Amino acid sequence: MKGKYEVFQYIGVPITTDDSGNYMIKKDENGEFKLHSWRTGKHTKGKPQGVGQIFITENNMLVAVIKEIPVKFKDRHEYTPLQRFTSEFVSDGIVREAQTEI
Repeated sequence: MKGKYEVFQYIGVPITTDDSGNYMIKKDENGEFKLHSWRTGKHTKGKPQGVGQIFITENNMLVAVIKEIPVKFKDRHEYTPLQRFTSEFVSDGIVREAQTEI
């Protein structure tokens, strides 16, 4: 099929930076966080490089990849596409903390 591309679902955790510019998990007023999922799209920029990598959503939210899962091309519309991958990564500690929610 023309125009077909490889699609992955990325389970991720929204992140923010502290006053020193260090990445941290974005938590609610109760100190809790939730994982969400996005997928690569036809116009996604950048290259995926693995768990811990930061990407930007269509709403300009920073998200750290916690897990990646292959998706059948025909099922891609079940997930929201992400905008672009960055070359930044979060610490292993952040990844481990977020993976406790999987």
